[in-house]
Amino acid sequence: MDLNEIKLVLDMMREHDLAEFELERDGVKLRLRKNTGSQWNGNMTSLPQVAFAPPVAAVAGNDGAGSAAPALTPANEDVDLAIVKSPIVGTFYRSSEPDAKPFADVGQMVKKGEVLCIIEAMKLMNEINAECDGEVIKVYVENGQAVHYGERLFAIKPA
Repeated sequence: MDLNEIKLVLDMMREHDLAEFELERDGVKLRLRKNTGSQWNGNMTSLPQVAFAPPVAAVAGNDGAGSAAPALTPANEDVDLAIVKSPIVGTFYRSSEPDAKPFADVGQMVKKGEVLCIIEAMKLMNEINAECDGEVIKVYVENGQAVHYGERLFAIKPA
């Protein structure tokens, strides 16, 4: 990750009025947070604080193809469902092209590793894959909608 990419993220944060942003790519974790405190630091503008974390171990099951691994957690409303959450901030797309059929739809059976959606972040298309076999029960996000880190994308009933 270079300085130009970080500047793009900062611009995106300003454009979408985001208070916090976190990205993990190529073993580097970037976390940006706006200084929302009331302390005046001598500047007329308040810039986000930037923090880099050391590389972390790869997520089990990640094939290393550059796609982000979604977080998978049990749903609060039904423990039998696995919730696929957004691993990044970006724009959610259900298909590869505007007129193409969605990768995954409610009622469809999906297999582990199958593409569920794409999240565009900094002009990069990140495929979000199913972490288990099962039936898509719910799609939480509309096509073309901005998503935040950790936001629910799909509910899957494991097979």
